[in-house]
Amino acid sequence: MSGPAGAALRVVPDADGIDLAAAESAAAGFLQALGISTAREGMRGTPGRMARAYAELFSPRPFDLTTFPNDEGYDELVLARSIPLRSVCEHHLLPFVGTAHVGYLPGGRILGLSKLARVVEYFACRPQVQERLTKQIADWLQQQLDPKGVGVVVEAEHTCMTLRGVQATGSSTVTSTLLGTLRDDARSRAEFLALTGLTGALG
Repeated sequence: MSGPAGAALRVVPDADGIDLAAAESAAAGFLQALGISTAREGMRGTPGRMARAYAELFSPRPFDLTTFPNDEGYDELVLARSIPLRSVCEHHLLPFVGTAHVGYLPGGRILGLSKLARVVEYFACRPQVQERLTKQIADWLQQQLDPKGVGVVVEAEHTCMTLRGVQATGSSTVTSTLLGTLRDDARSRAEFLALTGLTGALG
C-alpha cells in the first residue's frame, strides 16, 4: 500500500463480506437462544440495530495518509495525546474504550496531524486485543513514514473486565510499543513517556 513519493496513500478498509441481512438473522437467533424475546414492540428492531451497530464498529472510514517533505529538518518529537479510542475485545465482543498517545521522531517526511487519529481508528475498528492494536499502529507508522522512532501508548477500560467476570470497575490497562530511537535512546524514551503523562505507569 504505497504510492509515488509525495503522493497521499489512500487507505480503504476492505468492506467485502458484510451481509447485514444475515447478521440481523443471526442476532435474532442469538437473542432467542439466550431466552430473550424480540416479540414486544421495543425489541422488534433490536436484531437489526445490533447488526448495524457491529457493522459500524468494524468499519473504519477511508482516509488519505497525507505526508509532507520535512524541508526544515525538524527532528524533535511530534506527539498527539489523548486520541479517543474505541474497539471491541475479540474474546467476548464487548467494547473497550480509552485513549491513544501516538508520537514519532520525523525522518524525511512529516505526517498531517489528523492522520494519527485516523490510523488509530483504522486498526481499532475490528475485533482486537489491546497489545496487538498498540503494536499494529506503531509498526504501520514505522513502515509508512520511515521515521527515526515511533511511540504508541494505549490506555483503555475493558468492559469484559468491568461488567462481567472479575467486575473490576474503574480498572484500566496500559500498553506501549516503542520503536527506533524512542526504544533505544533512554533520553528520547523518557521524553516521550513524560509527555504522555504516563511515566509512572510505564516506569
